Amino acid sequence: MFTTSLFNTLIFIPFYNSLMVLTGFVGGSVGLSVVILTVLVKSAILPLSHKSIKTQSNLRKIDPEIRKIKEKHKNNQQDQAKATMELYKMHGINPFSGCLLTLIQIPIIFGLYWVFWKGLLDIETNKAILYSFVDIPTVMNFYFLGINLVEKNITVSILAGVSQFFLMKLSMPPIKIDDKKSNETQSFSDEFKKGLSTQARYVLPVVIAVVSLNFHAVVPLYWLTSNLFSLGHELLVRRSAKKLLSQA
Repeated sequence: MFTTSLFNTLIFIPFYNSLMVLTGFVGGSVGLSVVILTVLVKSAILPLSHKSIKTQSNLRKIDPEIRKIKEKHKNNQQDQAKATMELYKMHGINPFSGCLLTLIQIPIIFGLYWVFWKGLLDIETNKAILYSFVDIPTVMNFYFLGINLVEKNITVSILAGVSQFFLMKLSMPPIKIDDKKSNETQSFSDEFKKGLSTQARYVLPVVIAVVSLNFHAVVPLYWLTSNLFSLGHELLVRRSAKKLLSQA
């Protein structure tokens, strides 16, 4: 009960009020206010996202050195972990930085999802949670780019899945396993990571597209906007990293 109250107070109610304010500000376009709110929230956690993406990029760069450590200490997990942590420290990498981002994003994602799915469909009931200085917009247009956001839409759902695929492809390149190794010498960890990467890149986008078909178009619109924002950020970080390498 306390968790629900905290979630409503800190996430759902502020997001819902923000959506009402934005909708009134943009002339009643619910779709445009959804896009703006998503971008604003993603921008707010951008510093954490940026740090996480840089960490992943750095981890990919030192992957050959990590493989050497694994090979050198393959019979001693303790020495392997110690050498790996020393390597991280040498390169200024915090491998757990992504955990904080995940912990913060989970309630935010649920909050936005709940606002866009439930909040918009029961506006009269949700009047009670509006702040004293916030009013329901006099005009609310649920059509966005010709799409009715309170109905299911296969096009937006597919686009959400496609954008997720490209985001996963960009942020999670294929795990390379040394072909010279026999099946017996290839570690379970390598095989597990390869399988997990494959599922994230190919299965997750399909799941998102299929699941989105069961919701009103406003939900996959949020997911599509979020993915496009993340794609742009990922490309920007990579471009900056290439410039730094070329100047070194």
